Amino acid sequence: MSHRALSPHPLTRTALRLAPRNAYLVAAAALSSVIAWLVADHVAGIAVISAAGAFAALSALIGGLALRHGHARSDLHQQIADFIANDASPSFTTDGDGEIGTQNGAALERFGSRGGQSLTRTLGEVIANPAALLHRMQNRAEALGSAREDLVTRRGHVRLAVHRIGEGAFLWRLEDMAERLVGGRGAETISLPMMTVSKSGTVLFMNDALRRLLGDRVKTIDRIFSDLPVRPGQEHVVAGAEGPIRAVAAQIESAGGRREIYLLPASDGTPSLTSDPTAFETVPVALLRLSAAGELREANREARDLLGEIAPGTGFAALLEGLGRPVDDWLADALAGRADRRPEVLRVRNADADVYLQVTLTRNIEDGRPALVAVLSDATQLKTLEAQFVQSQKMQAIGQLAGGVAHDFNNLLTAISGHCDLLLLRHDRSDPDYADLVQINQNANRAASLVGQLLAFSRKQTLKPQVIDLRDALSDLAHLLNRLVGERIHLSLIHDPSLSTIRADKRQLEQVIMNLVVNARDAMPDGGEIRIETEMQTIIDEFQRDRATIPPGDYVAVRVTDAGVGIAPDKLQKIFEPFYTTKRQGEGTGLGLSTAYGIVKQTGGYIFCDSVVGQGSTFTLYFPAHEAEEVEVAATELTPTPRRRSQSGEGVVLLVEDEAPVRAFASRALRMRGYTVIEAESAEDALKTLEDETLAVDVFVTDVIMPGLDGPTWVREALKARPNTRVVFVSGYSEESLTETRERIPNSVFLPKPFSLSELTAIVQYQVL
Repeated sequence: MSHRALSPHPLTRTALRLAPRNAYLVAAAALSSVIAWLVADHVAGIAVISAAGAFAALSALIGGLALRHGHARSDLHQQIADFIANDASPSFTTDGDGEIGTQNGAALERFGSRGGQSLTRTLGEVIANPAALLHRMQNRAEALGSAREDLVTRRGHVRLAVHRIGEGAFLWRLEDMAERLVGGRGAETISLPMMTVSKSGTVLFMNDALRRLLGDRVKTIDRIFSDLPVRPGQEHVVAGAEGPIRAVAAQIESAGGRREIYLLPASDGTPSLTSDPTAFETVPVALLRLSAAGELREANREARDLLGEIAPGTGFAALLEGLGRPVDDWLADALAGRADRRPEVLRVRNADADVYLQVTLTRNIEDGRPALVAVLSDATQLKTLEAQFVQSQKMQAIGQLAGGVAHDFNNLLTAISGHCDLLLLRHDRSDPDYADLVQINQNANRAASLVGQLLAFSRKQTLKPQVIDLRDALSDLAHLLNRLVGERIHLSLIHDPSLSTIRADKRQLEQVIMNLVVNARDAMPDGGEIRIETEMQTIIDEFQRDRATIPPGDYVAVRVTDAGVGIAPDKLQKIFEPFYTTKRQGEGTGLGLSTAYGIVKQTGGYIFCDSVVGQGSTFTLYFPAHEAEEVEVAATELTPTPRRRSQSGEGVVLLVEDEAPVRAFASRALRMRGYTVIEAESAEDALKTLEDETLAVDVFVTDVIMPGLDGPTWVREALKARPNTRVVFVSGYSEESLTETRERIPNSVFLPKPFSLSELTAIVQYQVL
């Protein structure tokens, strides 16, 4: 970048008030930013000096001004006036009321002498409604020291900047901006009709080609198009000076809701909009010309930026894919006029990464033959956001499905394992059927574990948190892990001696570690080493990664590292999705990592993966550190007051369960322990039974989710007349969904399904006085 040699030149007029002495250094700092801003501009006739020389001059000027800190403010402003005298862009100084004090030579040449007039009136020749703009920018400059805005005017794009100088004075600069089109061709000079439109439909600018087409300058877009709104890539009727003209609209979104609209040649019978052969190349919209056979005839510069260099004659179907039907069929429909002209989103073939384009086809007549014009716009970001939204919706739907399926399975498993427990009570080990019953019981427990994984994925399983020292937990698990990995893989445990405890469900945490170790084993078919490391980490500032934010605090980090095949970058973001697996068909369910993710998140932790193809993967887990003292206090507060427990069943139990097999098992189990059981298959039946005031009930055992009234609702109603009755809630859903409600119901406990005979009778016995 070149810089100008500075030659002071007094302006013709100065009318600046004196500055307070204590504001001098602030003004000098503002002057330094103004000078740094100005030295970057090129002015004809000014010699070029080096950047070092410019900044040396700047330092000398600021240093000299700082020494004369007692001078009046007019001296500072005179220095500014001298410095901007030869600036090629119009510059003004104003007071706080917007009255012009000085102008530089460029401002005098463009606007004439405006001393004593308002800047609002002066810029009204360039900017529509400048009063609000100048007021807004001056307020920002008073608060921040400077402000600038880029504007579209009748003469093209301009940049207006303002700097505060001292107290109550401002320096304004109006700079014509270079046009965005290539080759130095401004919008005013191209022969392609173009306009800039505001969000409200006001035409802010139109080039000469459009003014000639319309016969005059118009102020609103509805005076140009008779079929609003503008639909990019589609034909519109334009109110031309010599009658209606059909044209294809191309649109570019700009800042502040503004749009740049270009008019392209339309189909047969339409007068030509442009005779400039370079307009197609320079228009800032990606365009392709296609033959009737769907072969590429021409691509402009913007299209080549999106697709790369394309050889003429290349088939359109060889460039893009993903329509859901053959691209050639879509081209044939558009060529025959049968296409509905809605834009389609297609994927670029053979791209290094996924690139999506929104494509609109328009029929055209060239040299008497039908052809197509394709308008392209980059839709990669939009498609990415859409994919993320769809994925989140899918995850939510699968989570809801998993929770619902788990609830139904838990009811079935409660009935299976419960009746199996009843049979085991009538058979001893010498009975031939005893081993079969044990097998049924064990497999029912395995099924319950699988249901727990589904609930873990949906983050709806009931956790039983406890204080865990990971060093002890992993040591206890090491024997099982060594059996899992086999003899060809060495398992290493490395612990931080100062490791804090965490609060988590031990069984679920072991499941997470096992899933990660099994995946690491499968990634090393030729053997190797799996390292499990623990360490303390303190996060001082918020840590963001993979759309997750870890708040500051102390964390226990667990890393599981392998030296296996690694995970490709395009697959790394999908590994925690349910049923997604990188293993071959039949080798994995795709639930291992999604289950681990659900458990870790429900525990309040975080899980991340780093992987390099051919070098291995590292899974890092963060768990909030837990202080033992806090846990002990919490445990003391939550421990219920001990009560006398009966040695055998005593009391009356009202059992409310809509699932008949579960109700049958629970009823038999409680009667076998000596309790009197009253059954009800719905909440309404239970309330009707309790209308008998002579009936004494010690415990309500009720399902949470039932047709009609749910468990908490009918229990609250029943407790109005029987406030001392104790309650046992059972459910195949998680306790989390009941926690807030249960806190408002005294003397209540929760028993998750599936439950065994001994678990049911023990918790009822605990509740009965």
